[in-house]
Amino acid sequence: MAGVSGFASRLLANGVRAARLAPRGLERAARKQALWLVVPLGADLPERPLAPFGVPRDATLSHLDLLRSLARAQADPRLAGVVLRFEGSGPHSFGQAAALRRAVDGLRDAGVPVFAWAESLTAPQLWIASGADKLWLPEAGVVQLIGLRSEQLYLKDLLDQLDVSAEVVHIGRYKSAGEMATRRDMSPEQREQLEAWQSDLFDELVAGIARGRGLGEDEVRDRIDRGPYAAVAAREAGLIDGCLYHDQLEDELRPLALGAGSGRDVGFLDLHRYLAGVVTDPGWRPLLRDLPHVAYVVATGSVHRGAGRRGIGSSSLSGLLERLRDDDRVRSVVLRVDSPGGDAVASDLLFRAVELTRKQKPVVVSMGDVAASGGYYLAAAADAILAEAGTVTGSIGVVGGKINLEGLYRRLGIGRDAVESSARAGLFSETRGFTPDEREAVRDEMQALYDVFLDRVAAGRGLERDAVERVAAGRIWSGRQALAVGLVDALGGPLEALADAASRAGIAAGERYLVDVHPRRPRLPDLRTLLMGVSA
Repeated sequence: MAGVSGFASRLLANGVRAARLAPRGLERAARKQALWLVVPLGADLPERPLAPFGVPRDATLSHLDLLRSLARAQADPRLAGVVLRFEGSGPHSFGQAAALRRAVDGLRDAGVPVFAWAESLTAPQLWIASGADKLWLPEAGVVQLIGLRSEQLYLKDLLDQLDVSAEVVHIGRYKSAGEMATRRDMSPEQREQLEAWQSDLFDELVAGIARGRGLGEDEVRDRIDRGPYAAVAAREAGLIDGCLYHDQLEDELRPLALGAGSGRDVGFLDLHRYLAGVVTDPGWRPLLRDLPHVAYVVATGSVHRGAGRRGIGSSSLSGLLERLRDDDRVRSVVLRVDSPGGDAVASDLLFRAVELTRKQKPVVVSMGDVAASGGYYLAAAADAILAEAGTVTGSIGVVGGKINLEGLYRRLGIGRDAVESSARAGLFSETRGFTPDEREAVRDEMQALYDVFLDRVAAGRGLERDAVERVAAGRIWSGRQALAVGLVDALGGPLEALADAASRAGIAAGERYLVDVHPRRPRLPDLRTLLMGVSA
């Protein structure tokens, strides 16, 4: 029955493709107009597409959608070029910006013109946009280029005023998660690791802007020290090329369009249509066999036990990975991780789920802005890990404890009393602090979890335990530093991870395969939109 249903689904897919005639529609449009693909970059990009019921045309495109579209545009002769349109302040993610900048560089290396227009520019936006051939802002626009700042909140004085104390136990001198409640400022260890991470990220930002704008890196650093810039000042500083409104963009592109002498006018192609009709179109589906599938699994947020739509639930993700293991169509898995960590037991359960999947088919991890603590824990089980240069990586350590509200209860006139059956029955009560015996017991538990964490990373990464211990202690590393110490295998993003996963699955370069994004969101697509395809 599975074979019959697979045949029917492929037949239906071919029928929908025939009804759309998307490639032919694009070719007809390209004969009439010099088509520029418009790429909107105005908000934070979700890691998987967000689509309201029945209106896929209004879907919020994902980070992967944009990367795949830009990669496809590199070799599409029907396009005159690409226009990046920045509206709003997003994306804020430096990890996503790094991957998008590589995609822009790939377009220019392939000879595809890239132009950018923005209302204003933040640092991540400028990182992307500076790779374009030309970059314009309206005269009222601003380039918010002022450097990086890592600021943290500390509550010790406030808690003292409330007679509240935090009982924190941590294994690893760099494990700083509890410092917000126990200190008034950064510890030397926290400052050390943040400065090292931020330095790598800042160097990447400076190098990208310098390379794109034809400036020296010292010149870019000097400009950052003197930021921000109104549009005219940004033009004088060489950060943008000029000032114009969006409605003037067409006039600027007309003489630059391919085939400008053939009488064609400038046309703009919507990215939603290009994605649906070209990028995700695998071509005609073979009826007697399926194309290979690569699963792209998004795991973002805090790690916790159980299920739930928010964060990374151990049972939800484990169940999904089990289904992918059992799906013969799926040849390999890319696990996109963006997580600061969370529950230690849940992290260990997910390590096991990734490990079991790896035994049956390749698993490649692509790390976003953060893959720390439990986020790195589950990633360590994969065949390979890719990170951006500025990805917060590692934090191999354990922290825990409780809040002691004894003083606050006394101040508020609240009495609490209890009957206890044994010496440590009140271990987690918020009405008192740890006794020395209890604190030692908690530390022993934390040490045991830390030892397991070290063992898992050593086994997953193929390292000696001593080598892992030297780079652990709760320390965070930038992706570039993590590569040097063996915690990741290469620098790259989702596209590089997909290529690696396909190669490990035996999918030849240039061979067609389908990318399935998980977890899947239920959608009720509008038939008219499905059949609309690409037109201009």
